[in-house]
Amino acid sequence: MTPIARIAVFAPAALLLIGTAPKTVGWNSTLALTSQGGHLTGNPDAAVKLVAYTSYTCPPCAAFMVQSSGALQVGYISSGKVSFELRPLVQGPVDLAMAMLAACGPPGKYALNHAALLRSQTNWARTAAQAGPVQRQRWTYGTLLARNRAIASDLHLFELMEARGYDRLTTERCLADQASANRIGAQSKAGYASGITVAPSFTINGTLLETAHTWAELRPQIDASL
Repeated sequence: MTPIARIAVFAPAALLLIGTAPKTVGWNSTLALTSQGGHLTGNPDAAVKLVAYTSYTCPPCAAFMVQSSGALQVGYISSGKVSFELRPLVQGPVDLAMAMLAACGPPGKYALNHAALLRSQTNWARTAAQAGPVQRQRWTYGTLLARNRAIASDLHLFELMEARGYDRLTTERCLADQASANRIGAQSKAGYASGITVAPSFTINGTLLETAHTWAELRPQIDASL
């Protein structure tokens, strides 16, 4: 399986504050910010609580998002019986910068930021693979903003965020957000401590699914939990 840095992802709908949504609101458009700092889509009181861990440098994670998002939302989350929480667990400076960009701006933008970063993974990952030692040094030394700014510049992430409606000043403000970096770091430590060693990784109702790392492997386990 893929190393710890490669972890699963999802692409939910618009974000709302924690709490039970009105009955007139579909569960697919209900997302809560959890006490662990993750993003939960669906009924927070669902009987089946599915959690996924993510890294933006993980090709299997991008594949999972594409393969699962429609089926997961329509077939499971919409019923209110299954909730789906994303807890980013990152390794390395590029992962951290990506996670901070996904969380940039109001909560309602998270889902599409997240999807845009993963859907463009092939492009920026190719550029990252071609980076020389001087570039990579800029990604790991200096202030948080200096490191993240270098990554965003080299991998053309400012342009990606501009297409999402962010000007450069706003994007840089998010890349300099130490509190955001601290939250993501705490999530990563918690993921490691919980025994996550491969990617993608999932839990259902707190139990780690050691043999499910693709949508094809995960779906039967969700069905068995209903």
